[in-house]
Amino acid sequence: MTGLQILQRTQCISADHVKAFREIPVANISDCMTRMSAGGPRLRPMHRSGRLAGAAITVKTRPGDNLMIHKALDMAQPGDVIVVDGGGDLTNALIGELMTTFAITRGIAGFVINGAIRDIDVIGSGDFPVYAAGITHRGPYKDGPGEINVPIAIAGMVINPGDLILGDADGMLCVPMAHADTILAAARQKVTAEQTTLADIAAGRLDTSWVDRTLQRIGCEPTPR
Repeated sequence: MTGLQILQRTQCISADHVKAFREIPVANISDCMTRMSAGGPRLRPMHRSGRLAGAAITVKTRPGDNLMIHKALDMAQPGDVIVVDGGGDLTNALIGELMTTFAITRGIAGFVINGAIRDIDVIGSGDFPVYAAGITHRGPYKDGPGEINVPIAIAGMVINPGDLILGDADGMLCVPMAHADTILAAARQKVTAEQTTLADIAAGRLDTSWVDRTLQRIGCEPTPR
């Protein structure tokens, strides 16, 4: 039944891909995805530090209700990321200290919550990755409905079960499984190019002639001195 179903993942990003992407800045990966995909500016890291990387278990839940998140915790495998579309509602927290502690004991890689969390003093002082849209002390309901391992969308970014979820201090990003190899190759090239640029800056030889060429192309000529 739509709105009330628990499905199993049929495919999943490989551990090799998770490892390879983990060390690449999310901004570099985002640039290689045409800067068109993101979890939105509301989703921020709530933890002290630590990178997020793992395969998605998706949860779609009624705003303010975490029944299906509890079930997803039981289903998740070590290294998974539980990604929750709670509609962005901040009225009730969907997870807190207890669920986060349980997730750590289960070997879960982190949470992405399109909604609110609580117990920020504990989560904010730790290194277990938690991305969320806000904070409230008001607790959740546990009645459903909801769905597990269905396609979800956060701020227009589509996430399918098993897709690669990445996060660092800049925010979080979903890399679709089908495009992981292509994006990985491009992101590695982007890292190399930025390292070259940084070296040119340090050596005082950075070529900025592209700025004037672009201004000329768009018809913006600097006023003569």
